[in-house]
Amino acid sequence: MDIEAQKRQAAALAVEWVRPGMRLGLGTGSTAKHFVELLAERVRGGLKIIGVPTSETTRADAQRLGVPLTTLDETPELDMTVDGADEIGPDLTLIKGGGGALLREKIVAAASARMVVIADESKWVDALGRFPLPIEVMPFGLAATRRAVEAAAAAAGCPGRTMLRQGRDGHAFVTDGGHWILDAAFGRIADPRSLAERLDGIAGVVEHGLFVGLAHAVVIAGSDGVRVVERR
Repeated sequence: MDIEAQKRQAAALAVEWVRPGMRLGLGTGSTAKHFVELLAERVRGGLKIIGVPTSETTRADAQRLGVPLTTLDETPELDMTVDGADEIGPDLTLIKGGGGALLREKIVAAASARMVVIADESKWVDALGRFPLPIEVMPFGLAATRRAVEAAAAAAGCPGRTMLRQGRDGHAFVTDGGHWILDAAFGRIADPRSLAERLDGIAGVVEHGLFVGLAHAVVIAGSDGVRVVERR
C-alpha cells in the first residue's frame, strides 16, 4: 500500500467517527485533504455537519466539495478537529506546520473538545525533531527573533539553526496571517514542553508547531492496517 493509500485509510476511519450535527475543525495538508473529500461524500449523502477550515486552501477545497462552513467567531466551540501532522511522538505531542497553517490549526484545535490526528505510519517517531520545527514569526525584527529562538532552543537542550522558509517565487513564504516562518533544524527535541514554553515567551514569535497536550487520539495507517492510539 502506498503512502497516499495509507493516508486515505486513516482519513476513512476518522470519518466514521463523525456524527450528525457535529461542529468540525477541518485540518490542512495532504492527509486532511483526504478527510475533507471523504466527509464531503457523506455530506452529499445527507449528513448534517458544519466545519471550520484551518487554512484558505482547506476553505477552498471544502467549498468546492460542498461542505458547509462556518467560522470560530460564529461557532467558537467545536466538537472535534481532524488534522494531520508532520511528526507524532509516543505521548501524542506533535510537530505541525509543514504546510504553513500552524497558527490557525492550533487555534482551531484548542477550540475543540477533541483533536484527532490522522497520518501514515512514517509520521510516528520515537522523538520529535527530525522534521524541522516551523515557527511563525513577525517579519519585523526577524534577526532579533531568530537569535532569541536559537538561544531558547539551546537552553532547552536542542541547539540548532533556523532557516527562513521561502516560497516558490524565491521570496519569504507568507502565511495566511501575513507572517513568515522559521524552520528550525533541531534534530532531536528531548523535552518538547520545555521548548514550547520557552518559544511562547519570545517577542516576535507568533506561534510554533509544537502541539503539546492537544491531540486526544491518533489514527495511524500502515502496511499492517490501521491502529488507533489514545492519549493516556
